[in-house]
Order: sequence, then structure tokens, then C-alpha cells
Amino acid sequence: MRNVERITSVKSELLDIFMSLQVDEHAQRQRSAAQRSLRARRGIELHREFQKLSRDIAPLPDEERQESELH
Repeated sequence: MRNVERITSVKSELLDIFMSLQVDEHAQRQRSAAQRSLRARRGIELHREFQKLSRDIAPLPDEERQESELH
């Protein structure tokens, strides 16, 4: 009877360890996914910022340039 209790105890401990590892792995996957999402979002924001800056500093068409020089 004593051996059965010991085996049950060891099985229970092993199951607890396994579940703890699973929880840790799941948390790590969630952190990694969140980091990838943030990097992707920042990449999109940077792309849009560069596009806007390119438009803002692009040379004016000839007609607009002549009108602005007159004023």
C-alpha cells in the first residue's frame, strides 16, 4: 500500500511539473506573438510616415511653383 501511495504522489508531481511547463510555454508563445504584432504595427506606421514625408518634401509641380513664386 505504501508503494502505491508513493507512485501516486510521484505521478501527481510529474503531472504538476508537466502542466507548469505547458503554462510557461503558452505564456512565452503569447509574449512572442505580442512582440511580433507590435513590430509589424510599428513597421506599418514607419512606412506610412515615410510615405507622408516623401509627399510633403516632394517638389511642387511647375504650375504650383510658378504661382508660389509670384506671391
